Amino acid sequence: MHVKKIFVTLLLASFSLSSFAEKFEADDITGYWLTKEEKAVIQVYKNGDSFEGKLVWLVDLHTGKKKEVLDDKNPEEELQTRSLLNLKNLSGFKYDDGEWTGGNIYDPKSGKTYSAKMKLEGKDDLSLRGYVGIPLFGRTSEWKRQSSIIPDKYSK
Repeated sequence: MHVKKIFVTLLLASFSLSSFAEKFEADDITGYWLTKEEKAVIQVYKNGDSFEGKLVWLVDLHTGKKKEVLDDKNPEEELQTRSLLNLKNLSGFKYDDGEWTGGNIYDPKSGKTYSAKMKLEGKDDLSLRGYVGIPLFGRTSEWKRQSSIIPDKYSK
């Protein structure tokens, strides 16, 4: 009987803690996000009924220095000379029950496009998972919200 009381107490406590979890609206994902490597800022915005993102600030992905960076890893040769600045690299995300799913992310470091989903882990913390096939076969990256195009640490 004692074990049963403990179990019920723990179960009720877990339900009450989950009620304190932050609730997010679809547009809460919009804004500027600094990637985990701190080499790019992505602006996430709404386009119709889906969410997209574009690279609005970046440093050279190979050297880490600021300069014009080209899409030189793109598998389409005619696109290898285009600038990565303002390049749309997130597309097709739809908001559904706390997650933005059904989208794609283009990785300019590899020139590959992956299926992806995003979730806010807090007001200023974004978890983005890129994957092939199903989310189990992928990689998660954590991004930090920024107040502007220029990362906060460079604007002070």
